Amino acid sequence: MALFPPLPPFADVLRRSVAELVGTFAIVFVGCGAILSAGPEAGAGTLEVALAFGLVVGVMVSALSHISGGHFNPAVTLAFLITRRLSVVLAVAYWLVQFAGAALAALLLRWIYPDAQEATLGTPVLGADIELGAGLVVEAILTFFLVWVVFATLADPRGSYTAIAGLAVGFTVAFDTLVGGPLTGAVMNPARAFGPELVSNVWGDFWIWYVGPLAGGAIAALLYDELYLRSARPVPVGPPETGVEEPGAGMAATEVRMGVESPPPPGREPGKLT
Repeated sequence: MALFPPLPPFADVLRRSVAELVGTFAIVFVGCGAILSAGPEAGAGTLEVALAFGLVVGVMVSALSHISGGHFNPAVTLAFLITRRLSVVLAVAYWLVQFAGAALAALLLRWIYPDAQEATLGTPVLGADIELGAGLVVEAILTFFLVWVVFATLADPRGSYTAIAGLAVGFTVAFDTLVGGPLTGAVMNPARAFGPELVSNVWGDFWIWYVGPLAGGAIAALLYDELYLRSARPVPVGPPETGVEEPGAGMAATEVRMGVESPPPPGREPGKLT
């Protein structure tokens, strides 16, 4: 089995990347715009900001997940890459457009909100009395929740909410923001941090909002993949007289990844040896 999925055609990469660009742009523009509208003070309008981020993420995931997977977040893209659900080329393309979309949104917000007191454009900062280590752990935990829900709804074909995954993902962003907003800004997304940081040129403790989400998302992805998306036992392979059917080319890999057993051949009852 190949280490990563085959390379997609250029046209497909472009089509998916545009969706990621639009989604990430919308998240930064709406979410950071809500922060600026609520007020420049740290923690101002936490409920409004949580609703803004949760709604825009939920809508964009629902609208575009059938095209690009609805990542809009380098931490989510990394999670799909390390679990071999995304090719390296497509992951790099996603990362480029995600950071670009966030920067474009921040530039537009700078034009709309030119006042000096709002020049940080929603750049995340640590709350009062929150140490660096605590901030890093908070961001990792919040992103763990987010990626865990993404895998349960978007990556797991057995998920109950696959058709409405955006709702679950949006709710997760909203409750993460409610608890983590006053602590770290509840970024959970390196692109969301990068756009405002780049345009406002404010980089204080910037690494927290990159290392934390990437680490937390990676842990969630690997754990969910190992526990729920791999078969509990090896797919049996052997000649028909042994009572099992040898899978065709590529079938074993699919079954191991998805945890689905081969259906019995015609005329053979499930679980019955011939």
